[in-house]
Formats: sequence, C-alpha cells, structure tokens
Amino acid sequence: MKLIIAIIKPFKLDDVREALSDVGVAGMTVTEVKGFGRQKGQTEIYRGAEYSTNMVPKIKLEIVCTADLAPRVVEAVQAAANTGAIGDGKIFVLDVGQAVRIRTGETDETAL
Repeated sequence: MKLIIAIIKPFKLDDVREALSDVGVAGMTVTEVKGFGRQKGQTEIYRGAEYSTNMVPKIKLEIVCTADLAPRVVEAVQAAANTGAIGDGKIFVLDVGQAVRIRTGETDETAL
C-alpha cells in the first residue's frame, strides 16, 4: 500500500477530485494548509493597506491506495493540478505498513 500526499492550489481541488474518481480512488483526506516554497509568500491588500504574507494557502490531500494503483493516482493528480505556474505543488509517495478499518477490524487492502 502507498500513502500519496499532494500539496495543490486550492482552486484545483475539484479538478483533482474528479480525476481521482475516474481512476478509482474510493476516498481521501483534505486539509487546508499554509506554506511556502519558491513562491516566497505573496502580497495582499486588506482594508486598503498592502501587506506581505510569508505563507501561501494550499490544500493537502492524503490518499492511501494499493501499490499497483499508486502510479495512476500520481499521474491523475499531476495532470489535474497542473497550471504551468510556480506554486502548482508537490506529490510525495510513501509506503504504508498497515491499515485497519476501525468499525470492522479489516486490515490492509481490505480496509481501504
């Protein structure tokens, strides 16, 4: 099993969700996060005053899937989240040792 963590732009969430549904992803966890990379923050205007923020709002997706589905999930996220601009995000793929469904006690792939 693989854990895929993707950091994407907030307005791309619906596109990514649709792409993941098309490849057979049953569920995911979505978190609103803030961070920075090469963008180095952004400038915003609030009540007429311009100020600089060090953190940029992003969406963090966490998807656990079977190892054979992982490459298609990564491909789908990359294609759907791509705008061609700096700050499109990152995708990380990690190994998952064990998964347990709390309600039934099912383990590993059957828990997904």
